[in-house]
Amino acid sequence: MTLRDERRSADRRQGDRRGPPVSSAQEDWLSAWGEPGSRPPAKRGGAGSLHDTVPEPGTDSRFLAREALRVVSTDGTALPRILRTYVAARAALGLALVLAPWMASLMGSRPPLPLMLVCLAYASQSLSMWLLRDVDVDAEQPQPNQLLPRQWLWTIGVDLLAFSMLRTLDVAGQLNYTALLVLPVLMAGLLTQRRVALGTAAGVALVLLLGVWPITSDGGDVLLQLSQSGLAGAGMFLITLLASELGQRLAREERTARSSMELARQQTLLNRLVIEEMTDGVLVVDRSGRVRAINPAARLLLGAAGQAMAVPCPLADEPALRVLQEALDLAYLQSRWPASAREITLALEDGNRRTLQVRARFTRRSGIAADHTPPEDICVLFLEDMRSVQARARQDKLAAMGRVSAGVAHEIRNPLAAIAQANALMLEDELTPPQQRLAVMVAANVERLKRIVDDVLALTPGAPTPPSAIDAAAEVAQIFADWCRGAAADARVMERLRCQLPDSALSVVFDADHLRRVLVNLLDNANRHAGPEAGAMELLLTAGPLAGEVTLRVASDGPVIAPDVERHLFEPFFSTRSRGTGLGLYICRELCERHGASIEFDVAPAGTRHRNVFKVVMRAAVSG
Repeated sequence: MTLRDERRSADRRQGDRRGPPVSSAQEDWLSAWGEPGSRPPAKRGGAGSLHDTVPEPGTDSRFLAREALRVVSTDGTALPRILRTYVAARAALGLALVLAPWMASLMGSRPPLPLMLVCLAYASQSLSMWLLRDVDVDAEQPQPNQLLPRQWLWTIGVDLLAFSMLRTLDVAGQLNYTALLVLPVLMAGLLTQRRVALGTAAGVALVLLLGVWPITSDGGDVLLQLSQSGLAGAGMFLITLLASELGQRLAREERTARSSMELARQQTLLNRLVIEEMTDGVLVVDRSGRVRAINPAARLLLGAAGQAMAVPCPLADEPALRVLQEALDLAYLQSRWPASAREITLALEDGNRRTLQVRARFTRRSGIAADHTPPEDICVLFLEDMRSVQARARQDKLAAMGRVSAGVAHEIRNPLAAIAQANALMLEDELTPPQQRLAVMVAANVERLKRIVDDVLALTPGAPTPPSAIDAAAEVAQIFADWCRGAAADARVMERLRCQLPDSALSVVFDADHLRRVLVNLLDNANRHAGPEAGAMELLLTAGPLAGEVTLRVASDGPVIAPDVERHLFEPFFSTRSRGTGLGLYICRELCERHGASIEFDVAPAGTRHRNVFKVVMRAAVSG
């Protein structure tokens, strides 16, 4: 069994990495900053999820994918965090405004009652906003890029109203409430559109100018107060413009960063998918001999040690992989993979030994990591079962031999035809008995060479055969009758062969001439190896066993084919007869594959009469 077969039969422990999506309904109602559809992807459960906790950063691509996913998510951007910080700061400021008049009263001052009521109202509203910041929103509703009008009203609007009232009610000027007006102006520049921010700054400047009006009744220096209020208003406009520019630049930079990290995340996922689906084993080992990543194919190749390996882990902890560790140490010393370790033999847990072809590539991590660790050398090992390598070499050799054989067969046909024609002319003359026997031998061997040439030429790829539907029941019945007439020399052939055909038609996708060649070859083999008793051979044509399939079964009761012969049955030029070409079953398999069918040999259970069974499974033709 090759690695491909082992991998198909093994359970994929990582499961489906695309778990069912979970709705991300819980989200801050104030996290309005972010483009539509850019809300954080929901975490997925299940084994093998990209969100699984990895033991150590950099140990495999899951950490990179998780970090990229965290960076590109909306919840990780700066502007939503600024908004949440603003809400928390309002709550803290509300508590401070409540405590400030109380502390002033302890020092002998008597703040006016309306001022204390405004402080209590503001503290209640800001604390409520902070406590209720995480509420459920519609996961399908797109989020705007700036604060919604209602959001502006309940945050910046409330601040403007409360701080303006505090400045107006604090006639004695015990506390400087004017400085508090900077907070809503700054947040408006960051979290709203520029014209809304400028409108907010204009409102604050107007409040500062109107605050000079009470001074006119007291006979104060109105011009000085107006100058101070005008300068303060101009400062508010300047703060708004700077904050707006910084906010827009931050938004642009974050959009660029999210786009770049999303591309990096997709590339990481693509690389991981390609590596995990590779038929070659991939093993990533650092200079200290610690395995940083391993794909499923490598786990299968390394046997039980690879299956139980938990990344990251030292390679030296696995005694069965000590030879690989020694080769790796030598490779780091020589700065190249040693030639003596290009083929490594491992002792598996079942007592068998597996030879692996090893190819190595060295890479160096550039730059300094986030944890300030220096660059390190990484060795990427590509493992391949030598059985697969040898199988490819055999296929290449067979392909080359096929091309050479086809050329030789074409060259043989012309002189062979000349020999056959000359021999036929000789047989027309009066020949002595010895000459007659020699001419007959020449004719028989010419016919044998013709069959060999035809078999070789049948293996050469020709024009693709268009799919056609034939009635398998009628064709098999005709082939069976023709074969029995050709085997008339054996008087008991009808007794030895039992044929069971369906009464109704069975339409299959196959070529009639190719089906004849396959069935005649199987019947000849069965007749050659079956016993002399009645019913020694069996021909059966049935629908199934799966839907859309038709099975042709040829069985015989001869001695069971030995396992060492069975594994070579369908190989070219393998024959158990001295005068056989070894191309019969190989041609049958090639013809079946051309029509999407399959042919295989199976040994029936002990106690069954017909134990040597050849089955041809054909595709049923779709009616209409």
